[in-house]
Amino acid sequence: MKKIQNSYKKSGVNISEANKFVDHIARISKKNVKKTDKTFNQDNIGAFGSSFDLSKVNIKDPVIVSCTDGVGTKIVLARKFKKLDTIGIDLVAMCVNDLIVQGAKPLFFLDYIAVGKLDLRKTKSILRGILKGCEISDCKLIGGETAEMPGVYSRDKFDLAGFSVGIVSKKKILNKKKVKKGNIILAIPSSGVHSNGYSLVRSIIKKKKISKKIKKELLKPTKIYTNEVLKLTNKKLINAAAHITGGGLVENISRSIPKNLSINIDLSRIKTKKIFSWIKSNNITDLEMLKTFNCGVGFCVIIDKKNLKKIKKYFSKDYMPYEIGYISDNIEKINLYNKIKW
Repeated sequence: MKKIQNSYKKSGVNISEANKFVDHIARISKKNVKKTDKTFNQDNIGAFGSSFDLSKVNIKDPVIVSCTDGVGTKIVLARKFKKLDTIGIDLVAMCVNDLIVQGAKPLFFLDYIAVGKLDLRKTKSILRGILKGCEISDCKLIGGETAEMPGVYSRDKFDLAGFSVGIVSKKKILNKKKVKKGNIILAIPSSGVHSNGYSLVRSIIKKKKISKKIKKELLKPTKIYTNEVLKLTNKKLINAAAHITGGGLVENISRSIPKNLSINIDLSRIKTKKIFSWIKSNNITDLEMLKTFNCGVGFCVIIDKKNLKKIKKYFSKDYMPYEIGYISDNIEKINLYNKIKW
């Protein structure tokens, strides 16, 4: 009896399919980068590492800022609702929105896609979203990794991680030291739920049938704030910033102010969106909502009040910043007052 030979492919890993995807990434990435861009070595795509020539970046006293993030269990809904072409935007957004909190301009992005079984159609769809996110944030996709891991992930499951590097002049770094008593807190609207709180969302929709409209809202990609916020940074119009992610509004703003100062937020001023009213209607307290979701506020900036009119010039109507609070002496670290309107 002839013995059946073992192979990597029979164990569940198809290297030839992976190579096809690498070739696809190389082709797409080269199209995504202008030939006149000297910072990026196009011939290095597909190599063991990616290079970026910082000597071509014209910034005095440059400081490199890096971050990494994922999109959490939003990917479960993306898979369930069979819509994978925007989850990559979320991936880029979660990284670059963290970079701009320190005033850093995103330079490049790398992705990590782990799958149970490589499906070129699905992975190409995810990649389209990543490239779109890079385009919006003026950031270059210069490399990544795709891992086929049967046994760790079931056949149709996957996970995503993103890695981004940005640059900022030392004199323009945003940090909590610039925050002063009397500064005001501006809320910049979110596009929706963004990429946090989806384990709670999933527990809700397990128990009920949801409409196409709700599905669409839940998969709306995270707003990328790089264009607007970097303009404010360059004009020295903001003192500190906060990306409103896991932990919600209060926890994230707290990370951006000194210990000797406190945050005062008028909850009645927050402009919530219908999707949060829907989530809230599923027997969830106000406090739990504020601790888990952005509740309609995707990003915050802390500013001198005199700069308010100048700042508003840089935003479209849909994402116009508005005042929700102020900074005071540290009587209580966090002071929330009035009731949020759902």
